[in-house]
Amino acid sequence: MPQHHPAPARICPDCDGFASAAITTGGRDRHGHLRTLTVHCPACHGTGTRTRTAFAGSEVAA
Repeated sequence: MPQHHPAPARICPDCDGFASAAITTGGRDRHGHLRTLTVHCPACHGTGTRTRTAFAGSEVAA
């Protein structure tokens, strides 16, 4: 009987799946809230995954 194998995970190699990060600017606003910037991975645009075609040109290290 054929065995079904799940498709390999297409996790973004640039951010390892952690596509967004909140970075503190070190200051607080006048209400006392901490100022943060939310930045996204430029390679996957904040999704954490890459399309199959994006992996077609990359080499896989063994």
